[in-house]
Amino acid sequence: MRAIGFVGLAVFALLAETGGCVAQEASDPAGAGITAVEGLRLGHFTLQERPTGCTVVLADNGAVAGVDVRGGAPGTREVALLDPVNRVQAVHAIVLSGGSAFGLDAASGVVRYLEERGIGYAVGGHVVPIVAGAILFDLGVGDGSIRPGPECGYRAALAAGAAAPAEGSVGAGAGATVGKLRGLERAMKGGIGTASITLDDGLTVAAVVAVNAIGDVIDPATGSIVAGVRTEDGAGFADARALLRAGEVPGPRGEVGGNTTIGVVATNATLTKAEITKVAQMAHDGLARTVYPAHTPRDGDTVFGLATGKHLDEGGLTRIGALAAEVMSEAILRAVRAATGLPGIPSVADLAPPGG
Repeated sequence: MRAIGFVGLAVFALLAETGGCVAQEASDPAGAGITAVEGLRLGHFTLQERPTGCTVVLADNGAVAGVDVRGGAPGTREVALLDPVNRVQAVHAIVLSGGSAFGLDAASGVVRYLEERGIGYAVGGHVVPIVAGAILFDLGVGDGSIRPGPECGYRAALAAGAAAPAEGSVGAGAGATVGKLRGLERAMKGGIGTASITLDDGLTVAAVVAVNAIGDVIDPATGSIVAGVRTEDGAGFADARALLRAGEVPGPRGEVGGNTTIGVVATNATLTKAEITKVAQMAHDGLARTVYPAHTPRDGDTVFGLATGKHLDEGGLTRIGALAAEVMSEAILRAVRAATGLPGIPSVADLAPPGG
């Protein structure tokens, strides 16, 4: 087992004895974040050797699924199957992973977990679990030869539960960073966040998202930067909006390829594949309100949608999609605010003034 290169980080203080991974468990009661949607469970696993990992959303009874990919350099699995014209209607899990394209292997472990439990699409006398996923690039944080694989996907599935999920520097958000427009030396820590809304009529819309952006995370309520490109002294924000307007060109060394915000929006509403695909599209509005710039040629911004069919909504698709954008935005803010800093890559809490 390789020694961890980041000493003294709280997120890696508790190490698993087997598999090189750390289970992330939340003690909060159910009802917060994406697990507020009945029928969904979430599990994280974080690699011990460097900050990276994967996050799994399980739908044991299946969920109608869609996806919208807007980044110009995505890394995905099974997205063609989610096209409304294609036959399979339900998926059994969505996997979000670090490790760039190598991290797609984490989904194989989730497939194994589901097959062992007889969960999947029945065909030809077999049960085939339908597992879609997407990855983000975090190979520049620590030893990039260490990536999530099938075992971590399996263990994330084992850790999945309906309790309020852990947030910040865990799972797929462990190695996530933001504010890389001027390289990692001016970046800040990204992470994973989750949020939900439940209305009086029982409709629930929720999101989980791993935030790994080239630019800034902005609070759309105030227009202020929450996390992003730091100034030369490292103490403030350079403002990606101002930098790009001034003609800032991303550097040539490759760090700026380390982008992507990937997530899942979910609802208990009864929707078709086409309808949940529209919800995923509308959720990107929340991403674009909060991440600047978003959907660039060198990122893989991807949002999956899940509908569990537990609620007959009479408010219409417009309401669900608008709420999806809202919870996506809130989950992004929660991701960076909950993150734990790394040496040279501070978190939001690290930059906050004493007593602020």
